[in-house]
Amino acid sequence: MLDFVATKEKTVLQRVISSQPFWVTIALIALVMLMTAMEPSFGTSENVANVTRNFAPFGIMALGMTIVIITGGIDLSVGSVMGLVVIVAGLFLTWHYPWYVAFAMGLFSGLACGAVNGFFVAYVGMPSFVVTLGMLSVARSLAVVFSANQMLYQFGPDAPIVKAIGQWKWPRHGPNDWAPHWIPELSSQFWTMVILALIVGFVFNFTAWARHLFAIGGNEEAARLTGVPVNWIKFQAYVFSAFTAALASLLLLGYNGSAINAMGQGYELRVIAATVIGGASLMGGAGTAFGAIIGSAFLEVIR
Repeated sequence: MLDFVATKEKTVLQRVISSQPFWVTIALIALVMLMTAMEPSFGTSENVANVTRNFAPFGIMALGMTIVIITGGIDLSVGSVMGLVVIVAGLFLTWHYPWYVAFAMGLFSGLACGAVNGFFVAYVGMPSFVVTLGMLSVARSLAVVFSANQMLYQFGPDAPIVKAIGQWKWPRHGPNDWAPHWIPELSSQFWTMVILALIVGFVFNFTAWARHLFAIGGNEEAARLTGVPVNWIKFQAYVFSAFTAALASLLLLGYNGSAINAMGQGYELRVIAATVIGGASLMGGAGTAFGAIIGSAFLEVIR
């Protein structure tokens, strides 16, 4: 029995050491230590807070991109979806709708883009590269038209709530707060990313849906023959990718306090790079939630 347990533990250790996210994590730690030694201000709590806030939106979107890439697809539209979502939400705020109505309409526009992507990829059978490249242009064009190519910033009575959502931090360093100053004030974007990563990690490890997802990426035809609802799961993957883009966009709307149609421009390449650096395979069938986050963090540190 002891031999069996030892063998099992050794196998788990070997799996961890041989995984790409593990070595990216080691490289990230070494890089942070080197940069802190060269520039002590890099390791301050203020800079850590800035770095985590900067990469969190990419980490959120990388979680969605990971699910798409696991299926063997790719989503080039996430940056443009961000631009459309922020403009739709911003318009409703300028029309003095409540913040939750504005956020809901922005989220709906993002999910609609994901549904269109998913439909054409999963049910029509078009290549994901072609479909999402088309959506990249369509969503960005809609954002420009809807905004009349203007920045939106007069958000009406709910503007303080919107900013509070995007600029919230925990823990805080106020005179009545418990946190010492060496602990960074972590943003709402970071905590949203952490919560979403935990949910996605749980789904990847403990649900039949994730097993079907990886089966599709490994061998789609074999998965279809075994009864896996391939089309439905691929459709859901693209909708979730759009959801993460919309979520990141709404958080940045609150942080910036304004909406521009150029939001997210070029983000898709960085999100894809973070996902691949974190261990996802562009051939499909591989990827982790932790890898998506660590890949995003690594790119932010070397940027």
